[in-house]
Amino acid sequence: MLIVEVFKNFDNQHFLINSMMNNPDLINKTIAFAKEQLNDAEGGHDWFHIERVYKNALLIAKDTHCDLVVVQLGALLHDIADSKFHNGDETIGPKTARLFLESENVSEGTIKHVVNIIENISYKGGNFDKKFSSVELDIVQDADRLDAIGAIGVARAFNYGGFKYNPEIAPITNMTKEEYKKNNAPTINHFYEKLLLLKDKMNTETGKQIAAERHQFMETFLAQFYAEWEGVK
Repeated sequence: MLIVEVFKNFDNQHFLINSMMNNPDLINKTIAFAKEQLNDAEGGHDWFHIERVYKNALLIAKDTHCDLVVVQLGALLHDIADSKFHNGDETIGPKTARLFLESENVSEGTIKHVVNIIENISYKGGNFDKKFSSVELDIVQDADRLDAIGAIGVARAFNYGGFKYNPEIAPITNMTKEEYKKNNAPTINHFYEKLLLLKDKMNTETGKQIAAERHQFMETFLAQFYAEWEGVK
């Protein structure tokens, strides 16, 4: 059963599984829907990204008073149609999620909450003012940002950008939303333009603790990268 597989690595397994039993069919159907929709997605934004964010969200949620079903749906559907791969159209993801949830007869209140999470989760250059706030959004946003840093974050950055580095091109650390969307700078610059900034943008205490460790890994990676580039070691 898919539900049990998701929880097998958690110490607090009993709590999580009991919480999930409120609506296991809906969650399993959402997992299946996300897998189908993202079957041919780019490697950094595929089902496995969703699965990692889902696990991160559950890890944070177990220490937070929240609506667990909203957290789960938000995590599973947050990247169901990433605007980067739909000509910048930011409406497709929320619409796709709404249609699916309506087909499953989910309450309008829950649908609105999930849609608000999808519409407000993105980084967008760090200059995006959220028009909605909730504990559930904080959890899913932290979970998504955690997947952008650490060892996975390094792998995703190079998977998306390819290997390109030009030391003469300086990072831009304060881009507008439009500049961020159109940015084609070298992959290493992405660390300074986004990844290294995420640690200080986490919402939850659990998210902050995990982010600090993953941030240190990236600092170590960059030190090694530059040492190799310069032929120091």
